[in-house]
Amino acid sequence: MATPVSSISITFSFLFSVFLVSLSLLCSAKYGGALGGGEASQAQSHHHTLHITSLSPSSVCSSSTKENSKKGSLKVVHKHGPCARHPDSFSPPTATQVLTRDQSRVNSIQYRLSFNPNRNTLRGSKVTLPAISGSSLGTGNYIVTIGLGSPKRSLSLVFDTGSDLTWTQCQPCAVSCYQQQDPTFDPSKSTTYKNVSCNTASCSQLTSATGNSPRCSGTTCVYGIQYGDSSFSVGFFGTDTLTLTPSDVFSNFFFGCGQNNQGLFSGFDGLLGLGRDPLSFVSQTASKYGKYFSYCLPTPSSSSGYLKFGKHGGSTGSLQFTPLLTSSQGATFYSLGVTAIKVAGNTLSISPSVFSTAGTIIDSGTVITRLPPAAYTALRTAFRQQMTRYPLTKAMSILDTCYDLSKYSTVTIPTIDFVFGGNVNVPIDSSGILYAGSSSQVCLAFAGNSDATSVGIFGNVQQQTLQVVYDVTGGKLGFGTRGCS
Repeated sequence: MATPVSSISITFSFLFSVFLVSLSLLCSAKYGGALGGGEASQAQSHHHTLHITSLSPSSVCSSSTKENSKKGSLKVVHKHGPCARHPDSFSPPTATQVLTRDQSRVNSIQYRLSFNPNRNTLRGSKVTLPAISGSSLGTGNYIVTIGLGSPKRSLSLVFDTGSDLTWTQCQPCAVSCYQQQDPTFDPSKSTTYKNVSCNTASCSQLTSATGNSPRCSGTTCVYGIQYGDSSFSVGFFGTDTLTLTPSDVFSNFFFGCGQNNQGLFSGFDGLLGLGRDPLSFVSQTASKYGKYFSYCLPTPSSSSGYLKFGKHGGSTGSLQFTPLLTSSQGATFYSLGVTAIKVAGNTLSISPSVFSTAGTIIDSGTVITRLPPAAYTALRTAFRQQMTRYPLTKAMSILDTCYDLSKYSTVTIPTIDFVFGGNVNVPIDSSGILYAGSSSQVCLAFAGNSDATSVGIFGNVQQQTLQVVYDVTGGKLGFGTRGCS
C-alpha cells in the first residue's frame, strides 16, 4: 500500500502538479407510522436478550434471500465480513481504528456543511480557512461488485451515499496506486473508453462533485478529490461502459480514472458515488431508474445484503416513508427530520428544536450515529439506567458508555427507536445498539457531536438489517424492518 500523505496541509494544486509532471514522463502512453412486523414480541418487552458470542465476527457467510433477485440488484458485503468476494488479505482495522477513521469522516462532513465558499469561512466563525473543502470517506465498510469497460472487468467498489464521483484506480498508475485485490483497470484494453475533454460542461461539473476545480492535461480533463483523512485520488476524467447486471448496462458513464491514489483505500478498487450531484451514479442512471434505489446493510458478522436500483420488486415488512429534506444540507447529502428517540419504549424528553437546529443526514459511510449533545446525553442517561446490572468500563475512542461483559454469557439491553418526520417509528436492530471491541469492552453505539450546531448523522451501524429506500424524485425516504432476510 502506498504511504499515506504526511500532512493534511498538502493542497490539490500540488497534487495536480505532481500528477501532470509525472504524466509528461509517460507521454508515450496510449490513452490519451410504526414498523416492526415479526418483532412484535421484542416490541412488547422493549428489551433484547443477546448471546455475548453474537457480538463477535463470524466466519460463516449467510446470504440474503433478496440479493440479485431482481434487475438492477447488486450483492452488498461488509469489507471485512465473511461474504467478501476475495479473502481479506489485509489485516482488518481494530475497533478503535474504525472509530478514529469514522471521526475523520464526520469531521469532513461537518466542515463541508459549515463551509461557505463565497466567504471562505465557516458558518458562525471568524476563522478563515482554505478554499478546498475536501470530501469524506472514512473506513468504507460496504462493497458492491460492478463491471467496467469492454470487455467487462469486475471491480469491487465502496458505495457511498455521501459522495458523488465514481472512480477507480487505472493503469499505468502515472504517480502512485495503492494495493488492491483485483487487477487494476487498464483503459487502454477497453474498446469503449474515452477521455473527457477540457472546456466541456461535463468537465466543469467536477467542481461540485469533488469540491475541487478540474485541471487539464493537454486537452484531457483531470479530476482531483481529497477525503477527510487526507486520502486522495487524482487522474483522468473519462467515460466507459458500466455494467451492473447483463440487463443493466450503461454506455458513456462518467468516472474518474485514478493515476495518483493514496490513503486508506486498501482492499477495494474505488468508489461508487450515490449522492445527489449530477455526476453521481443516481443522477447518471436517472432515465432508467428514476433516481430510486434501496439497500439493506448486513451486519459485519454473517450475512450479505443488497443494493437495488429502480422500483421493481416489493417491499419488506411495513415500509413507511418520511420526507427527504433538501433545503439545508447541501447538494450531496440526503437529509431527514428526527423528531424523537425512544429507549425501552419510552420517549425521551428532548425538545424538537434540539434536532432541528442543525438537522440530520442519513449516510451509508458513517459508522456510528452522531446526535446533538442534548439528545445524546438523554439517550446515554436512559440507556445507563436500564443497564445498571452490568459493570461500566473505560471508554473506547468516541464511545463513552462501555461495559465489561466478559463474565456474562448473555446480555439484556433496552430497545432503541428513532422517530422521523411523519411519525415514522424505526426500531434499531439489536446489532445497531452495541459496538464491541471485545467482550470486556462493549459500548453503546452512539456518539454526541461537539456542539448543537453540528449536523446529526444516522450512521450505517444503526441502519443494519433495515430496508432503506431512497425515492429521490418523490422526495421521500422509506424504512422497513428485516430488510436483508
